[in-house]
Amino acid sequence: MSYFPFAEYWHFYAGFMAFVLAMLALDLGVFHRKAHDVSFKEASIWSVVWVSMALLFNFGLYRYALWKFPQDERLLTIPNFVPDVAAWTVSMEFLTGYIVEKSLSVDNIFIFVMVFAYFAIPTKYQHRVLFYGILGALVFRAIFIGLGSALMQFHWVIYLFGAFLILTGIKMFFASNEEIEPEKNLLIRIFRKFMPVSPTIDGKNFFSRIDGKWHATPLFIALLFLEATDIIFAVDSVPAIFAITKEPFIVFTSNIFAILGLRSMYFMLAGVIEKFYLLKYGLAIVLVFVGLKMVWLNDAFGGKFPISYSLGFISLTILASVLLSLAFPRSTELEHKP
Repeated sequence: MSYFPFAEYWHFYAGFMAFVLAMLALDLGVFHRKAHDVSFKEASIWSVVWVSMALLFNFGLYRYALWKFPQDERLLTIPNFVPDVAAWTVSMEFLTGYIVEKSLSVDNIFIFVMVFAYFAIPTKYQHRVLFYGILGALVFRAIFIGLGSALMQFHWVIYLFGAFLILTGIKMFFASNEEIEPEKNLLIRIFRKFMPVSPTIDGKNFFSRIDGKWHATPLFIALLFLEATDIIFAVDSVPAIFAITKEPFIVFTSNIFAILGLRSMYFMLAGVIEKFYLLKYGLAIVLVFVGLKMVWLNDAFGGKFPISYSLGFISLTILASVLLSLAFPRSTELEHKP
């Protein structure tokens, strides 16, 4: 039984999306109205803002659940239902889902760095590309979460998602770091058949008119590639959060909050992301763990693996991979030290 059935809480979704769109409008229309290089300080401040908003939302969700659940006759009919415990579980599920999505988003940052370097996108225009990339990601994540919520009604889908996450984690663990080649992307090749692409950047414009004909600029091609890769990442991340909670509202809000902070996290970490070379293995372990949670651990623990254990394991795994990366830098980094 869902704590937040869509039929009763559709206005929560609408209000949340209105808040998100208002924040994005404020971001682009006020704070980034003029294209400029995003400094480390500015990125850090925005990162703190987005993380703080997520935590405040989680606290509000917890307080609302404490107030609402004791009054919900539908929930009180569940045997052994304890409103305080349910509210705490909802809050922990949001936090765990947020951390999982935030951690998996680091992979996107590696892609951002390589794509912007490949297309030689000036730093002052990168925020614009990422802004519209985030808008597209919001739409696709909403679609994936809606489909995932519908599919999760079938028990066999849980095992299918779990097996997929385990295989993805194993593949990530052993995958080599290959350079990306956007020009070979199927979506970009199809797009080129319908519209010519200009080799030069025309300011902040995604399209420019050359000899009376519209051309896509490298900014738009970079945006197109980032949208395509985000769809691929969503195939991993959305099932991963469904392994934490079956509540679509928690999956949706934790996923969106993590995506909203992705741009500022990119500008904050872009220069040092290569140092966290062991993070890939930490993320692989997390994916395998959440996959095992779906196919085995939940059943082994009477239908629900303790969320506190999940949060602890995931947080420690990510933290350990970051600290080990810093404690044991790559030999190439050691060679360049004075």
